[in-house]
Amino acid sequence: MTFNHTATGVYAIAVTPFLPDGRIDDASVDRMAEFYLGCGVTGLTILGIMGEAPKLEQAEAIAFAKRAISRVDVPVVVGVSAPGFSAMRSLTHAVMDAGAAGVMIAPLPSLRTDDQILGYYRQVVSAIGGDVPFVIQDYPLTLSVVMTPKVIRQIVMDHPSCVMLKHEDWPGLDKITALREFQSDGSLRPLSILTGNGGMFLNLELDRGADGAMTGYAFPDMLGDVVRLAKAGRRDDAHDLFDAHLPLIRYEQQLGVGLAARKYVLQRRGAIAHDTQRVPGSMLSAASRAEIDYLLARLARHDPRARLS
Repeated sequence: MTFNHTATGVYAIAVTPFLPDGRIDDASVDRMAEFYLGCGVTGLTILGIMGEAPKLEQAEAIAFAKRAISRVDVPVVVGVSAPGFSAMRSLTHAVMDAGAAGVMIAPLPSLRTDDQILGYYRQVVSAIGGDVPFVIQDYPLTLSVVMTPKVIRQIVMDHPSCVMLKHEDWPGLDKITALREFQSDGSLRPLSILTGNGGMFLNLELDRGADGAMTGYAFPDMLGDVVRLAKAGRRDDAHDLFDAHLPLIRYEQQLGVGLAARKYVLQRRGAIAHDTQRVPGSMLSAASRAEIDYLLARLARHDPRARLS
C-alpha cells in the first residue's frame, strides 16, 4: 500500500482482540477489520500501545499482523518499538514482507537529550533499513521523552524514510504550528501529521494544520467525519460533532481504565466479541460500565451511531 508524507484522514489504532482465556481471538480480528473498513478509515495501525503489544510473544505479534493485513485494503502501519534492535528488525522485516505499509517507532524512555534522541533514530534506520517508511511516535506523557519541534525536524530531514509524525504531545498545539511554519520557510520537507491522545484535541489540531488522526477512539467513523468537515471548511460543524462525543472521549482517556473502556465500547459496537485484556490488565467495575452506557445513551441524542442495543 502507498504510504508517504501525503497520508491524511483517520488511521485507526486497533486493539488486539482476546478470548476470555487470553488467547488471540482470530475471528474477532476478522470482525474488527470489517468494522474499521465499514467506518471508512484511511488506514489501520496495529501493535501500538493500545494494542497491548508488549504482552504478545513475537510469533503471536507476527501472526496477528499478517492476519490483520490480509483482511483490509487500506495501508497498515505496525508498531515495532522494542528495547533492542534485533527484535525491532525481525518484526519490521516480517510485517513488511506480509504487506505492511510502514512501521511506527517510539523513542526509548531512557532518552533525555536531543543528541540521544537523534542518535537513537539514526540507529533505528540503520537497523530496519532506509527503505522502510516509518512514523515517529511522539508521546511524552507515557514515554517521558520530550522531542522539540527542532529535533523532530532534524529526524525528518536526516531520514527520507520518515514520512509521518504521530503527534501526542499534550499540550501540543503550538508544536504543530511550529512544524508547519518550518515547512512554510522551507526548512522542513512535507510531513504527514496525524494526532493521537484518543482524539481529545482533534478539532483544534486540525485547525492548527494536522492532516488527521491516528488514534483508537471507539468511534473512528466520527473522527473521519470531523476530518472531512474541517477539510471542507465547515469548522463549526466539525466542532459541533466533536463536542457531542467529547464526554466519552474524555472517559476513554482515563489512566488505568482507558483501554478497558475502549474495548467495552468496541464490544458494544460489535467490533470485537469480548472486551478481554491480556493480563496484567484492568477491568471495568459495574459502576464504570453503567457510566459508559449512560454516556452512550446521551451521545445517541446527537449521533445515532451511539444508539446501541
